[in-house]
Amino acid sequence: MKKFPSFQTILILFLIGLLTSCNSGPSKQTAAGEALGTTYNITYYSEEDLALDIALDSIFERVNQSMSTYREGSDISRLNSGDSLVKVDTLFRNVFRLSEKVYMESKGYFDPTVGNLVNFYGFGPERSEKILDTASVDSLMQYVGLDKISLTEAGEVKSTASAVYLDFNAVAKGYTIDLIGHYLESRKVDNYLVELGGELLAKGENLEKAAPWTVGIDDPEQQAENRTLTAAVKLKDRAMATSGNYRKNRIDPATGKMYVHTINPLTGYAEKSDVLSASVLAENCALADAYATAFMAMGLERSNEMLSKLETVDAYLIYAKEDGSMGKYATAGFEEVLVDLD
Repeated sequence: MKKFPSFQTILILFLIGLLTSCNSGPSKQTAAGEALGTTYNITYYSEEDLALDIALDSIFERVNQSMSTYREGSDISRLNSGDSLVKVDTLFRNVFRLSEKVYMESKGYFDPTVGNLVNFYGFGPERSEKILDTASVDSLMQYVGLDKISLTEAGEVKSTASAVYLDFNAVAKGYTIDLIGHYLESRKVDNYLVELGGELLAKGENLEKAAPWTVGIDDPEQQAENRTLTAAVKLKDRAMATSGNYRKNRIDPATGKMYVHTINPLTGYAEKSDVLSASVLAENCALADAYATAFMAMGLERSNEMLSKLETVDAYLIYAKEDGSMGKYATAGFEEVLVDLD
């Protein structure tokens, strides 16, 4: 005669299964790929499969359609081509308002209207083969200055100069990371690390190690193929963006002079400031991205002055000394999260 399990046995097995399910907790999940002309890597802990790729594709598409200067039909490309009928979306408005804030705080050293200069020096989507002469720079400077642009409540962009060229590439990656973070949190994800093109946003902890997320800062003297770290950071509930001009330059074929990627919006020239690399901690990645860009153009002295006024921002600056050696400066808040590499 076939024996069936007793009620007590079934109950015990059910309770064991229930307890096992309750104690399993969120599992580690990852996503990686290419977007916005770079790569991304995301690690998060969740109790469910979020089908994250679908959400990421949607976020990347929205950002590209709103702010990509490399997409001909994007809102920003239409504005730059003189289309006055464009009404920008919420993403564009948020980035514009944030840019206004940092533009004012940095006294113009962070300026998204340098697009004409970026293209002139050959760093943007419109590659220039022109001779890099002073007269051309002076001519383009009449179109530089975020104070020449205004944004109406209806989403209309107004300009006092006809040929202003907006370029949000210095902050778009950071803002995209923030959008990804908002999505993860809307899906009840409390612990994650989002990296896009070297910019980072961390929430909670690395549950495998029961510790804050640990991330690195590249040595500015090394090339990408020989990547080494100059510092490591414990990152929790903050964003970090790093800007540096040491891997992006253009050689003027007429003079042989190297022009670095950092453009001073106040002079119009691609200058090599004494700050070689700026890593910034902030409450969100868009702000960290913008401040890091500003510090590269401002140089060490002005950056330190600005940092003293920013209560929620910390920075790690690698700079060139007069004798040619490298120096390192960290705010007190950044010192607290530095990790010994030894």
